Amino acid sequence: MVQLFNADTGAPIGQISEAQLSFLVAQMEEEHAQDQDYYLNADLLETWREQGADPALIELLAKAMGDGEELSIRWSR
Repeated sequence: MVQLFNADTGAPIGQISEAQLSFLVAQMEEEHAQDQDYYLNADLLETWREQGADPALIELLAKAMGDGEELSIRWSR
């Protein structure tokens, strides 16, 4: 399993599957090959939801975002 963290605070967000990680990697722009940090916003999550992304992944990210409009995450195996 892959662990997600809030990149700003270091707080754990939760675990995701390899398939969910593959989705994130495919959707996000990476600055380099070892990039494990991503910036998300509420509009992006809504777009993914509309495109049929894994509901559990969207729910996890939306919960971590809370009432805010953006979230920086990082992942680790």
